[in-house]
Amino acid sequence: MYEWIIEIMNKFGLLGIFLLITIENIFPPIPSEVILTFGGFMTTPVDSTITIWGVIIVSTLGSVVGAIILYGIGLLLSAERLGAILDGKIGKLLGFKKDDVFKACDWFNKKGKITVLFCRCVPIVRSLISIPAGMAKMRFDLFVILTTLGSFIWNIILVYLGAAAGASWEKIVEGTDVYKTITVIVLGVIALAVLIWYILYRKKNSTTNNDSKN
Repeated sequence: MYEWIIEIMNKFGLLGIFLLITIENIFPPIPSEVILTFGGFMTTPVDSTITIWGVIIVSTLGSVVGAIILYGIGLLLSAERLGAILDGKIGKLLGFKKDDVFKACDWFNKKGKITVLFCRCVPIVRSLISIPAGMAKMRFDLFVILTTLGSFIWNIILVYLGAAAGASWEKIVEGTDVYKTITVIVLGVIALAVLIWYILYRKKNSTTNNDSKN
């Protein structure tokens, strides 16, 4: 994957960086770490016409465009549609109810908006956070502001690291791979803990309701 990313960036320059980052936000498996650190390296040759801030600006624009597309997907999916899906056999199989979706969206609008900012600096979820934001119908202007700020922070760090590392930019990628692996493990543990808590919570409520009926 590295080879074709580097080939596109070498061939199209800033336009290639913009397109790759846009696609990366929609398809998270494409590594933004490679795009940004190599983009930083591209600014180091004496005769380079590409500047650090040029890379940062186009990559941030690409991040915002990709995030807006996923936000739109979240709007199309909507809490109502997802709730209708969970109201059937799938919901019963997974143990979720339609009300759970609306409660999650209410929580997101009341307390979860700031996660859009922080999650832009976390691998994997940095892209996916745009979908629940759209589902919860988060204010579009606020979403764009937080996405831009979070993306700018992530991009500026990796681009500057790539420029500082120079020809050794791949070492930065190796370091971010470790960060990504740790993130995946932590997210997996959190997801498992939340699932166990949810099952126990539903079981406790079910027992309480049965006792009250008796």
